[in-house]
Amino acid sequence: MLQFDVITLFPEMFGDPFKASILMRAQERDLIKIELHNLRDYCKDRHRVTDDLPYGGGVGMVMKAEPLITAIEAIRSSRPEVRTLLMTPQGKRFEQSDAVRLVRYSFITLVCGRYEGVDERARVFVDEEISIGDYILTGGELASMVVIDAISRLVLGVLGDAHSLEDESFTQPLLESPHYTRPRVFRGMVVPEVLLSGNHAEIERWRRQQALKRTKERRPDLLSKALLSKEDKKFLEELKS
Repeated sequence: MLQFDVITLFPEMFGDPFKASILMRAQERDLIKIELHNLRDYCKDRHRVTDDLPYGGGVGMVMKAEPLITAIEAIRSSRPEVRTLLMTPQGKRFEQSDAVRLVRYSFITLVCGRYEGVDERARVFVDEEISIGDYILTGGELASMVVIDAISRLVLGVLGDAHSLEDESFTQPLLESPHYTRPRVFRGMVVPEVLLSGNHAEIERWRRQQALKRTKERRPDLLSKALLSKEDKKFLEELKS
C-alpha cells in the first residue's frame, strides 16, 4: 500500500475528489491511503496562527516555519522512509517520469504551500519541491491532488488493466494515437478503416504513425526524447513534404 500524507490548511478541499471513481476504489481495496493533516493542529499558540508578515516588508503573508516543520517531523517520526514534497511554483516541473519514480516509495508527504509562500527555513526539511506548471494557483492543494492522482494510477492493481499504461501519452515520450468506439459513423465522421480490418500489424503501424503525427503537431519537443526507428524517421520526413 502507498500512503499519502497531506499537510494543508484546508483539508476540506480533499473530500470529494478522492471519493469517486478509480481513487475511491483504490482506497477501498487498501491499495492507497490518503491521510490529511490540518496544519493548525501543529501550532503551539492559542489562536493556531500559521502565517505572519514578511520580514523586510512587502505584500501578502508568509507561512510560518514552526508549524510546517513540526508537522513534517511528526509524520517522519513514524514513517522514516517517507519522501516529502513541497508543492510550490518554484519547484521542478512534475512529469510522468517523476510519477514513475515516486510510486516506488511506500510513504509520500505533500506539503501544500499558501499565500506568498513558506518561510525559507522550512524548505530545508523537504526532499524536493514540485510544480505542476508555469502558472500560479491559490495554494498547493489542487497541485497535490494532481500529483496524488498521477502516482496512484501507477500503483499495481489500481487500474483494471495494467497494460493500458504502456501506450499512454508521456509513458513513452509520444502522445497517444486517436481513439474511436461505436458507432462506426457519427454525423458523417467515419472510424478509420484500418481499425476495422482485424489486421493487428497494420493497426499497430497506423497507431504508431498517428502518435508520431500528433506529437509532431502538438508537442514537437517530445520527439527529441523518443526512440525512433528508421521507419519512424522516414514517416516524419514524409510529413514535411
